[in-house]
Amino acid sequence: MTDRAVSGTVEDRPTAPPTGHHRAPRLHVDASLAAGASIDLPPDQAHYLVAVMRLKTGATARLFNGHDGEWLATVEETGKRRCRLACVEALRPQTGLPDIHYLFAPLKHARIDYVAQKATEMGASVLQPVLTGRTVAQRVKTERLRANAVEAAEQCNLLAIPEIRDPAPLDRLLDGWDTERRLIYCDEAAPLASPLDALRAVPKGPLALLIGPEGGFTEAEQRRLRALDHVTAISLGPRVMRADTAAVAALAVVQATLGDWH
Repeated sequence: MTDRAVSGTVEDRPTAPPTGHHRAPRLHVDASLAAGASIDLPPDQAHYLVAVMRLKTGATARLFNGHDGEWLATVEETGKRRCRLACVEALRPQTGLPDIHYLFAPLKHARIDYVAQKATEMGASVLQPVLTGRTVAQRVKTERLRANAVEAAEQCNLLAIPEIRDPAPLDRLLDGWDTERRLIYCDEAAPLASPLDALRAVPKGPLALLIGPEGGFTEAEQRRLRALDHVTAISLGPRVMRADTAAVAALAVVQATLGDWH
């Protein structure tokens, strides 16, 4: 993955594709993108463009790979589960993602898919599954997380996808934590009732957001988190939320106060 700077200036923020190309199908590819480059799509993407979208020779698609910006490409050649594209025009320069890591206790199936999609849409630069004392789903398919992140990026005109990390125990992550990165976590017993007030006291810089399991953090985990100087607890209001709902709510308030929404 490429290094990503904290977004915050107008220049760093992603823009919409130029008018006239916004309806062209959009794909994330692993190949390098540059003027005149030819890209042979893998069978699943070729099937999508040729059999599902029914693109013919000369039709256009939009491509991005996370480091070369977005390019307009034309279909050069098609066949059964085969499609070759040629880059013809740079549409948007590459922009970075906010330096916000999203740490979460894994959920089951469709709900973890939802979390991966929404965290990507909200601008997280890293997705890190975290194993806690009350985590129910211990097995995580990182390739499935990546597939959901890619799909969200394709559909939402993002120019990069988050880094997907392997699951790790919470204690191990805290043991090796870079204290320059502020860690924000959701706690019903947070000192301040307003998450906005709590976040306004957090200094600008690299961030991470931690969402616990459905059953909450254990008492030992809570004690450890509360004892760390680089950790900030926030409340999400008077209602108890499911973990996937809390993820979207917390990312929204973090982006609105410390990220690239302001």
